[in-house]
Amino acid sequence: MVVERSISEARILQLGVRSWPKWGCPPSKFPWTYDATETFYLVKGRVKIYPNGSSEYVEVNVGDLVVLPKGMCCTWDVNVAVDKYYKFDP
Repeated sequence: MVVERSISEARILQLGVRSWPKWGCPPSKFPWTYDATETFYLVKGRVKIYPNGSSEYVEVNVGDLVVLPKGMCCTWDVNVAVDKYYKFDP
């Protein structure tokens, strides 16, 4: 997992983030396995991502860009309802 904290507007434009699909989720906790690499940009909320088998987590906040690799298993703990732009790459 790669996290870029508080990316700049220039980086957002470079990546075309605002043309990606958008997804939202209320506070919840759920397991997830990635069939493809996902890149997402968090525009609202906060989430803790626990890689499977770990009690350690990475907290993702508004303005962060995250890349989750294909094959990754994790648990999402959504503390504050989230909205994100996302894209999947094979």
